[in-house]
Amino acid sequence: MLALAGHSLHLGLPGPEDGVVVWGRSPYARRGEAIAARYKLPLVRIEDAFLRSIRPGRMGDAPLGLLIDGQGVHFDSSKPSTLETLLAKHPLDDSNLLTRARDGIARIRALDLSKYNIHQSDLPLPAPGYVLVVDQTAGDASIRHSGANAARFAEMLATAAADHPNARIVIKTHPETQLGLRRGHFSAADQTDRIRLLTNAVSPWALLDGAIAVYTVSSQLGFEAILAGHRPQVFGQPFYAGWGLSHDAFPVDRRSRSLTKTQLFAAAHILAPTWVDPCRDRLCSFEDAVDQLEAEARSHREDRFGHVALGMRLWKRARLQAVFGCEKPLIFQDNPAKAIAKARATGRGVLVWAGKAPPQLPDIQTIRRVEDGFLRSRGLGAELVPPLSLVTDDLGIYYDPSRESRLERLIQTPLAPDAARRTEKMIASLIAARLSKYNLAGALPELPEGLRVLVPGQVEDDASIRLGAGAVNTNLALLQAARSAYPEATLIYKPHPDVEAGLRPGAIAAQALRGLADVVAHHADPVQLIEVCDAVVTMTSLLGFEALLRGKRVICLGAPFYAGWGLTQDLGPVPLRRKQAPDGHPLPRPSLLALAHAALIAYPRYYDPVRRKPCPPEVVIHRLATGTDAPTGLGLRLLAKLQGRFATYSRLWR
Repeated sequence: MLALAGHSLHLGLPGPEDGVVVWGRSPYARRGEAIAARYKLPLVRIEDAFLRSIRPGRMGDAPLGLLIDGQGVHFDSSKPSTLETLLAKHPLDDSNLLTRARDGIARIRALDLSKYNIHQSDLPLPAPGYVLVVDQTAGDASIRHSGANAARFAEMLATAAADHPNARIVIKTHPETQLGLRRGHFSAADQTDRIRLLTNAVSPWALLDGAIAVYTVSSQLGFEAILAGHRPQVFGQPFYAGWGLSHDAFPVDRRSRSLTKTQLFAAAHILAPTWVDPCRDRLCSFEDAVDQLEAEARSHREDRFGHVALGMRLWKRARLQAVFGCEKPLIFQDNPAKAIAKARATGRGVLVWAGKAPPQLPDIQTIRRVEDGFLRSRGLGAELVPPLSLVTDDLGIYYDPSRESRLERLIQTPLAPDAARRTEKMIASLIAARLSKYNLAGALPELPEGLRVLVPGQVEDDASIRLGAGAVNTNLALLQAARSAYPEATLIYKPHPDVEAGLRPGAIAAQALRGLADVVAHHADPVQLIEVCDAVVTMTSLLGFEALLRGKRVICLGAPFYAGWGLTQDLGPVPLRRKQAPDGHPLPRPSLLALAHAALIAYPRYYDPVRRKPCPPEVVIHRLATGTDAPTGLGLRLLAKLQGRFATYSRLWR
């Protein structure tokens, strides 16, 4: 991280052109401080940024950002730090910067992100109306160098009790205290009939929402209290005190400027830190760092109790384990009854491959149906190329219109301004890189001028056809319907790659194609085909969605996930729930950006095969565009064939 920021690190004594780098004001920093003083060299202090990781560094998680400071350190009030200088002297009036800051505050609150992110959003909270007193770890440098000590915590609690004689008081312990890594200043002995020690890993934002007042010494939770609309009582001298946003028991005389919480956030999260993209190994913006932390937090929250995985083919298991088994290894099970029993016995949820789900699954902790995402790989799943994205759905699955899916709800969720901007940028990147689900290259055939209509073939026994197609449910019937709708157009038929490879059913005899398709685009690049066509006629193909992203007209004869929202011409059996509410009133029509955000950002989970960790979709776009996704081994193909033969023999034996 320091190297990316321009620092060349070396061990040993420094030379005349060097500086000395130390960690904050830790006990180990004293040696570096002494060396810098002896050789009269610059001293650089580094500290974690304010959005750090899932777990504390003591548990092995690396930070996403650093505060690299040649003046001081943000929690040391004895002299200005780079952050304090920004807060005191930077204009902080640029409209773009302040828009980013406002969006950033809204986004980290909506995503429930903080410095550490081991908290659980669904844990019970105290009834609203309490006074929140924030504990910190004993001996922490941020207390001592904030002009405070252990006695200050007792003073803070006594003041809170006196200020609010009739209110309940909740003392929130530090995350490292909850994990047993370090002790705090308060314990069960401090509890009374109206003082409660809260040790559960609850959401800090939800906790702040229920508070009527906040008391802190120098905790980051005091900073977040300001962002949440509080004016905290501060008993130390943290970086956020002294700017007119807090009640300061011990003011810092040199801080006299009045700031807004947006300006405070802009300096602390956007201007001061150095953020790093751990997947692409480069410096990045605050927003990019939030993208990465969002992906990691989702993985932690959804997988922290572990899963029993049902109906997963052998060749898929390594990738499923990598994506869903980081917190607790997956337990694979092929028998539904045994999978449910194991889940109940261990407190796990169930992951079931959507196409292998039994008709009835009992109501247990969590059942999520799993399928490939819409930005999948370079190569076919049928050829055993592992996916870079997977979707999980706790309601249904996106290709089954007979029941509501989680994707449908996400499509109808209003977009925040920052989400709209992110989606717009991501669509532009997809289009520029000519990316699709499988990203198979291939030359285009010669095409006549005039109106061109693309007709994408599909795998005829695919679940999306069985569940989502209407009366038109074969490739031949699809072509006939397209010819009827466009008698004068050039129809370009694109066979499905799995069908062309002979892996799945859906081939149309050459004789049947005559008179229907003007051009059969064998092995052609689907994105280039979309670009040169004016419209797409489809049953449920994902090419319809990819055509929408590129501004093309799309006619749906089935009910794919992108139909029924007013963005396509729908001739198929689209569910009424996509058009009107239960009371019969019409629903607001989502925009194309809302559809794309749901399908490409909010619904899937992405995995970086290079860094082997959760990642945002932007990283997968980069991998596919640059060809830096990991290749597939031949062993998977052998494994799949063996499993297929074993399944055949098992059926014959039974």
